[in-house]
Amino acid sequence: MLPTHLNAYPEILLRLGLALLAGIILGLNRWMHHKSAGIRTHSLVALGAALVMLLIGSFPDADAQAASRVLQGLITGIGFLGAGVIIHQDHSQTIHGLTTAASIWACAILGATFGSGFYVLGVCAMLAILLILILGGPLEHLTKTFLGIRRASEISEDPKDQTDLGQGSGLEQK
Repeated sequence: MLPTHLNAYPEILLRLGLALLAGIILGLNRWMHHKSAGIRTHSLVALGAALVMLLIGSFPDADAQAASRVLQGLITGIGFLGAGVIIHQDHSQTIHGLTTAASIWACAILGATFGSGFYVLGVCAMLAILLILILGGPLEHLTKTFLGIRRASEISEDPKDQTDLGQGSGLEQK
């Protein structure tokens, strides 16, 4: 339970501030990649998740079960926000926004982590998520180039240009 006396405010501000910082950092990465959910979306998600965890922790009889139920609702609910940034293009059979949706979901969990007071865990997770966002794309591109793999949506419609690697794999060789 969070006490309401003046000595508790630095702790509350630290938890909210770290959640906000995580949202800003991850949102900045998405914004720099011209994605629909940027700094504001990620910051609001992280801060809201931290607030929820601070709120549940302030109830007199709060226990792990209550926090678990709040987290379950948060994780489920944030999925709907993430679904809003996913775009399926029928003409090219491509899907855009999955990474941003995943980063929104992870940002909510980061907010909950900081809101619960797990600072080291939150910072380590935020750095790992940022590393994935920064290095994931170049690593995928390098792997694709090195192995000569293309997604099915990148291959021409001419059947003689394709080598079938199996139904539903979504990957083809050059």
